[in-house]
Amino acid sequence: MKIIIFGGTGFVGLNLAEVLLARGHDVTLYDRADLPPSAGRALADHGARLKVVRGDITDAMGIDALIAKGVDAIVLGAAITAGDELERVSTARVLEVNVMAQIPILLAAIRHGVRRVVNLSSASAYGAAGQRFEILDEETPCDPVSFYAISKFTSERSVARHAELFGGDFLSVRLSAVFGPWERTGSVRDTPSLQFQILAAFGRGEPATVPGSGMKDWIYAPDAAEAVAVLLEAERPRHRLYNISCGAAWSALKWGEAFAALHPGLQCRSAAPGETTSIKLHGPDRAPLAVARMANEFGWRARFGCAESAAAMSGWWMKHRENV
Repeated sequence: MKIIIFGGTGFVGLNLAEVLLARGHDVTLYDRADLPPSAGRALADHGARLKVVRGDITDAMGIDALIAKGVDAIVLGAAITAGDELERVSTARVLEVNVMAQIPILLAAIRHGVRRVVNLSSASAYGAAGQRFEILDEETPCDPVSFYAISKFTSERSVARHAELFGGDFLSVRLSAVFGPWERTGSVRDTPSLQFQILAAFGRGEPATVPGSGMKDWIYAPDAAEAVAVLLEAERPRHRLYNISCGAAWSALKWGEAFAALHPGLQCRSAAPGETTSIKLHGPDRAPLAVARMANEFGWRARFGCAESAAAMSGWWMKHRENV
């Protein structure tokens, strides 16, 4: 297929590009940001099957012209992943990019006969419901609180409503706490994973002191990318919304300890009471996402747990540690 990933040079976009290219698809990355040099080198063997287009997600005319050239599938991955600080200074921009900018893309997809659109949403859409339920499935009533969570939930409803009105084959996925290769912070992302922060401390030659256990149903980015690829390739998905998660909570602290054990001299530990640490937790604990829908319909389950992802990330880090 010919696939456009909006937000394609970002963290999740690059992982998805790697998976899709390996599965034989042609991929266009549309983003304001350049392709990181290390990623460009890693993807160079794919040649002309990978294209990078610089552009703003709000450029409706330019995006329409790009889609008009012929596209089989679109991934809506451009988003401002905002914590409290970024929300305070960019409230309108969060809603503009995460919701409103998608509408011209959806309409262009309908006009030009795009086969499928997958919207990358977030487990944050469950909001306060994450503290009221023991597990969160796709039918759990949502209670989004932050502007980021509100924007992701609204994007899901917008995508579904466009499909109902115009007959498009559009769906959304709720990604759990994603970490892994190509993660980085920037002007549109101020909530780095604990794993990213742990590796950043290692890169500075410091012990990684974690202010809590960091229990979440973490999902290794290549696993998340493979799940999205399955949905892009599926002939006829039965639902408009799918959770993507490892399905069970485990500790980022234990992950850091497992990573450090592979590199003599590195140390990851809990911060002592009152100890200052640069590593920050983002958001309250929440229940894990149910993954039965993806498993039952497509046979997909995450391959990387705590130890497996630490080992895989260790190999990647040794090659690309200048990106962390």
